[in-house]
Formats: sequence, structure tokens, C-alpha cells
Amino acid sequence: MSLLGLFAYLLKEITVLISHLKNNAFPQPLSEEEEAEALERLRQGDPKAREKLIVHNLRLVAHVVKKFDLKDEEYDELIQIGAFGLIKAIDTFQPEKGTKLATYASKVVENEILMYLRAKKKSRRDISLSEPVGVDKEGNEIALIDVLAADDVDVDEKVEQRIERERIRRYLHLLEDREQEILTRRFGLDGGPETTQREIARALNISRSYVSRIEKRALNKLYHAIARESRRGRAGSEEKRDRETGERREDGPEGAP
Repeated sequence: MSLLGLFAYLLKEITVLISHLKNNAFPQPLSEEEEAEALERLRQGDPKAREKLIVHNLRLVAHVVKKFDLKDEEYDELIQIGAFGLIKAIDTFQPEKGTKLATYASKVVENEILMYLRAKKKSRRDISLSEPVGVDKEGNEIALIDVLAADDVDVDEKVEQRIERERIRRYLHLLEDREQEILTRRFGLDGGPETTQREIARALNISRSYVSRIEKRALNKLYHAIARESRRGRAGSEEKRDRETGERREDGPEGAP
């Protein structure tokens, strides 16, 4: 998954993760009894049980991330990747198979991180999209980007990425100019490539740690804005449902005089 895709996914889960990822504040793991109870409630469709399982297993994500030999700028990035893996693990865990949740989640988190690191390493080896790869019938050079544009295999993925970019761009006006610039470069919100914090620091002639601080501050603003919108949406839905329920009660049962 691209950084953009990961970012968009985490925005959907933001009310669960915001305070914990922002402060690296990871609650204690659940006891066996508490975990079993939460899993049973999750099986019955309780969203609060899902949230509880995610939040109380974030410490596991930090533990897995520490296994990797990381540069400073990669830690926060891999915590986010690991959080995505944890959510995936909670959503796909099957207790009846006899595996402990922590064991299963650790594997999923580690695999998610490994896939991300491999994809990142591969992207560094990829040839330039503008590099000529051949000529057409008229003798004009064909670049790799021309070949990719003609290939509709990844059309769905491209459409999804465009939707994700548009969704995130809706909130950029809430940010300062420098915050907008860094997020745009980081996640390729202008359609360009995603870039690392170090690459952004070099381009803007500032320190990598300063880029990281600005990125965190900008994400925090977006997280809170989207969380507020989500709460308003839920409140509006509940109010509408209550109003419709009240109207049905006033009308009485069908067929009543």
C-alpha cells in the first residue's frame, strides 16, 4: 500500500488512533479475560469492542517496530504502517483456530512492515518514468509513462488514489502554507511521487527533524478536523433516526383508526 493509501485508511480509523499515535501513549494490554470478553463482543458486532482491542494492542506495534534497524525518520512511519497491520489483524482474527491474538497480530504487523519496506526499496530501483523504452511506428521515442498510461490493468487503483487525494485535499485549507507543502510532497497530493522526510528537508533546506515536526502538527490538525466531521455526521444520523422513530410512534401502527 502507498503512503497515500495508508494515510487515507488511517483517516477512517482516526477516532481510535489519534491520541495514542500522536503521543506514543500506548495503554496496557488487556488481561486474558478482558480480551476474551472483547473478542466475543466484537463477534457480535460491537464497534466499541473493536476499538478497545485496537487501542490496547498498540504497544505490540511499538514492540514489533523496535525489531527493525531504523533511522530516526522511519520510526513514526513504521508505527503508522504497523497500526494499519494491527487493524487488519483485529478485523481478520479467528479465535476458533486456537492462535492467540497477540501472536497473530504480531505476524500481521511484521508482514505489513516488511511488505512496505520491500516496496520502498523496489521503488528506489525503478527506472525513471520519462526514460525512453523504445520507439513507435513513426520513429518517435516512447517513454515508460506512455506505456503505463496505455495499460488499464491498474485503472481501479489509479481511480482510488485520485479519490483519496481529493478527500485529503478538502482539508488542506485548514493548514498553514508550509504544512500544506510538506504534506503535498510527502503523500504526492498533487499527483507527483511520494517523498521521504529527508528528501523534503533537502529540497526545502531545513532539517529532517523540523520536517517531521511540521508533518506531525499538520496530520494532527487533519485528524481532529476529520474526527469532528465524523462525530457531527454520527450525531446527525442519530438525530434523524430518533426523529423518524418519534414520527412513527405518533402515526401509530398501520391500519389504526
